[in-house]
Amino acid sequence: MTDHAQQLLHLVFGGELTDLEHVTFKDLDKLDIVGVYPNYATAHAAWKAKAQQTVDNAHMRYFIVHLHRLLDPGQTDAKPAR
Repeated sequence: MTDHAQQLLHLVFGGELTDLEHVTFKDLDKLDIVGVYPNYATAHAAWKAKAQQTVDNAHMRYFIVHLHRLLDPGQTDAKPAR
């Protein structure tokens, strides 16, 4: 069984932006939800892979959202594993 105290959930998603100055997506129906990961290290690996796949499109951006901070705002982060 997974130790729930160590789960620091992270969401990786991305999409094409309308311009390079703002984080406004061109089409919300086409957002790429890559996945939810149990720690920053695995989320970063997924983010990096997707970002490298779309390097030729300057308007395509991927992001890591720290879901654990939204779910429990008072929680302090453990030192992220890299």
